[in-house]
Amino acid sequence: MIKLNSLNIKNITEDLLDTFLQAGKIAKEISKRGVKITIKPDKSPVTDGDLAVDELLRNQIKRLTPNISIISEETINLKIKNEEKNFWLVDPIDGTRDYIRKKDEYTLNAALIIDLKPVLGIIFAPAKERLFFSYGKGLSFEINKGKKINLNCKKINVGKIIGLENSGKTPIEVINIYKKYKVSQMLKMSSSLKFCAIAAGEADIYAANARAYEWDIAAGHAILEHAGGYMTTHEEEKFYYGKNNFKNSSIIAKRALDIEK
Repeated sequence: MIKLNSLNIKNITEDLLDTFLQAGKIAKEISKRGVKITIKPDKSPVTDGDLAVDELLRNQIKRLTPNISIISEETINLKIKNEEKNFWLVDPIDGTRDYIRKKDEYTLNAALIIDLKPVLGIIFAPAKERLFFSYGKGLSFEINKGKKINLNCKKINVGKIIGLENSGKTPIEVINIYKKYKVSQMLKMSSSLKFCAIAAGEADIYAANARAYEWDIAAGHAILEHAGGYMTTHEEEKFYYGKNNFKNSSIIAKRALDIEK
């Protein structure tokens, strides 16, 4: 295991915040002028905004931690099997389709994985000007309009239980989980912003079947867990990273063990 102490992780996180703000500015400028879209082999779109953000984030991360591998959505070769327990997971723009449509929920993401667990997470939603980051238990924050807020998963919407979904086509397995937790209102939200909303107490739960990749959720996992929330599989097993092809397991992300309180 790499000898990284809590001070190192805090310093690495804070050193990356300005880079995220700069990357977000670039993403917005490219969106404003109109993105250039390429279709990847898996049929998903990638824009010049994704690639510009990816390059900026990877260069700064490499400067700060030259001995730790960087696994990025835009540069990974899935044919090479991961043998490492310590690595970065980067999703330069999560919600590329929203980004292309000029919607405001796309996010920039990076997480540091040590011993297959997330120890640092940064998520920036440029169009909303909300920057989330964490580097340890009880050390999860949001910077919003210049104000730094300590995230603690404290419920904001008293009297209702809010579940998040990607779209209106919620799988029956997820519907059953929401029934179990007595969800009274469903909100659509895209990208890793969902985890941040739960950490901020704006929503209570998000569940999903096995889908997408680890870089989509690792930063959100760190921010939520460090704020006092929980993330497990549907079977309530712990969530580890570096799985085959970096494919996600099923997910339940919760604000608290008892989300009614």
